[in-house]
Amino acid sequence: MEVEVKFRVDFEATKRKIESLGALFVREELQEDVYFSLPLPKLLRVRKIENLGKAFLTYKEIRDLGRNEEFDELEVEVSDFEATVEILKRLGFEKDIVVRKRRLVYRLDDVTFELNDVEDLGGFLDIEVISDDVEEAKRKIWEVAKLLGLSEDDVEPRLYQELIREAMRKEKNEKS
Repeated sequence: MEVEVKFRVDFEATKRKIESLGALFVREELQEDVYFSLPLPKLLRVRKIENLGKAFLTYKEIRDLGRNEEFDELEVEVSDFEATVEILKRLGFEKDIVVRKRRLVYRLDDVTFELNDVEDLGGFLDIEVISDDVEEAKRKIWEVAKLLGLSEDDVEPRLYQELIREAMRKEKNEKS
C-alpha cells in the first residue's frame, strides 16, 4: 500500500529543509502525466519522465477518498508514451487532464520525499511510505513532516487533477 501525504510548500525552502535532515538525493524527474477520465476512486495515467527517457502506465485506487492518502497502485513501464496514450484513447478512455512537473526525489530510511514544482500550481511535497501498516506509515510521515515544520494546515488533500481543473475554471471566469 502506498501511503502519502501531500503538502503545499515553498519549493526552495523545503528543498533546503529536506537536505538538512540528511535525506539522500535520488534523482530529478521532468514529468508529464496524462490522466484519463474515470470515476473516482479510480485513477488511470500515463507518465513520461522526459529527462530519463522512461514512461509508465499506472492504475491507482484511492482507499480514503477525500483525504487521498492511501492508494492501491499497479504500475508498469511502457516503451512508448505516445502509443500507450493512443491505445487508451482507442479503447474509449477520454483524455482528461495533463499535469507537468519538475520533481526532486529524496530518501531517508524508508521515507520518500517527492518535492514537486507543478506547472501553474506551485510547490508541493509528497511524503510517502510503502507499507501494509497504514497507521505506522502515517506515524512516520508525520514524524518527518514535523521536522520540516509542516502541520495539518499545510496538507493539500485534493488531487493535482482537481487543482488544475479549479485553476482552469478560475482563469476562464477571470477572462469572462
